Amino acid sequence: MSVPSNIRRFEALLYASLMLDALSVAVQDRTPNAEMTEQMIMTRTLMAGVMILLFVYLVWLAALGRKNWPRLLLTVAQALSVIGLARIIAQNGLELDSAIEIVSCVLTTIGLYFSFTGDAKGWFNA
Repeated sequence: MSVPSNIRRFEALLYASLMLDALSVAVQDRTPNAEMTEQMIMTRTLMAGVMILLFVYLVWLAALGRKNWPRLLLTVAQALSVIGLARIIAQNGLELDSAIEIVSCVLTTIGLYFSFTGDAKGWFNA
């Protein structure tokens, strides 16, 4: 069975979003200060990298493994990401990394929409 077009769109958009997330991590301010030590910054950066790799695996499981639970987990993670991004923008204003995150959130939302609509229905196993 060939992969439905909406699933290919879902996969491509989420991988593009994850590449933007990696770019966002790369351009984050890593200047140590009284609130953030160098070790805390390194830990935060490594955790972001691990999360990106985990999400790559979840996208792969959903798109090619035809698993439904990773798609639902990605949807929940997206909702939490939007809430966190809104909080960061409210605190710090619009910066380069948050602007990249906004584009990433839009791509993820559109990709998730494709995973629930059109020829994607019935693709996922429970």
